[in-house]
Amino acid sequence: MQPLTFAVVSRNYFNLPAWIALHAGLFAAEGLAVTIDHIEGIEEVNDRLRDGRAQLAYGVTEHVILDAEAGGRQRIIGGNVNKLPFSFIARPGIAGYADLRGKRIGVSSLRAGSSSLIIKLLAARGLRWPEDYTLVPCGPILARWDMLRSGEIDAGLQGAPLDHIALDEGFVSLGNPRDEVPDFQFTSLDVDAGWADANRDVMLRFCRAFLRAHSRFQADQATASRIAMQESGIAQKYADRAWADYVRDGIFPADGEASAAGVQALIDTSALIRDLPARPRLAADYIDRSWLAAARASL
Repeated sequence: MQPLTFAVVSRNYFNLPAWIALHAGLFAAEGLAVTIDHIEGIEEVNDRLRDGRAQLAYGVTEHVILDAEAGGRQRIIGGNVNKLPFSFIARPGIAGYADLRGKRIGVSSLRAGSSSLIIKLLAARGLRWPEDYTLVPCGPILARWDMLRSGEIDAGLQGAPLDHIALDEGFVSLGNPRDEVPDFQFTSLDVDAGWADANRDVMLRFCRAFLRAHSRFQADQATASRIAMQESGIAQKYADRAWADYVRDGIFPADGEASAAGVQALIDTSALIRDLPARPRLAADYIDRSWLAAARASL
């Protein structure tokens, strides 16, 4: 068995295709002994790709773009969270966006694309950062959820199924950003291009398992929910709600591919608030579709 380390962000639902590939034996069927490292520091995921502690990752897509701009070799080779999986959740007593004036809004990182999205959404409603509110870097959504419950932040994006859990606990939804931004590549399947080129056979085996995992997610709710419960500790009703959300809205891509429209939306949104003159303006500059194409042809 070929050992392989796959880095992911925290223990949240975003990781379900990788968990399915592990627990359903899809990695093993390709002769891969995959260790999934759950990392709480979201920027550390890309650091591990860079220094070789991980060979592949579900990383925040903005970080891959920033790495490429700095001359790095990280590339997007597949999709993960291709559409925004969030509701904008606030503590009780906040009735609308206007009530966020002077409040603390949790984001994963000031360098993540979701922070740019928050700024864009609030600017459209007359709230300017940093004059009108504070952005608080919290890390992954599980940490953001804990900080919302403890009162350390007043609002933040919460992904399914945490948004459903929040509503059941009395928190308030200010809306679904997906209604305004239908495509947004939040996280993606990423690799160091140098490592990939030097390990072509391993890459193809991994990508075959990756494609099969996405098909299994779409077709087998019982397995998807069981594994989500096992890995993240959520109750079945929330696992089932999350599966329904993700399938209905295509949050996980059925074909495993990254979304050109989603990466473009990320580029355009981030460019509104960041001075990045070296940034190419086309999503295709960051996406390498050759690996999934080769894996699909070999199935």
